[in-house]
Amino acid sequence: VQLQASGGGLVQAGGSLRLSCAASGRIFSSAVMGWFRQAPGADREFVALIRWGTGSTYYADSVKGRFTISRDKAENTVFLQMNSLKPEDTAIYYCAKDSDWGTVVAGKATNWGQGTQVTVSS
Repeated sequence: VQLQASGGGLVQAGGSLRLSCAASGRIFSSAVMGWFRQAPGADREFVALIRWGTGSTYYADSVKGRFTISRDKAENTVFLQMNSLKPEDTAIYYCAKDSDWGTVVAGKATNWGQGTQVTVSS
């Protein structure tokens, strides 16, 4: 499965962006799709994930209440709706896929897409 992330850009603080991650090939119900981000000079950090089949979600505390992860099974795409953006949300955002929830949270997913840059100006 190949993952293609898109939707990044430059936005003012308080604004919104929606990221997309399109997956090629079949995605099984047990798959877990996640979003991560990496700011300059920082480690990559977990943002959110979703179980493909059930739609169950999990968020990092730093984005809870502001970001929403969702998926469109017909389009084989995962979305990350980001609202109330802050300058500290500035990072390269990556999508990832694995079959294990814990593996994704730990940042050890087997499939990764290329990143998309999100820049939030103050």
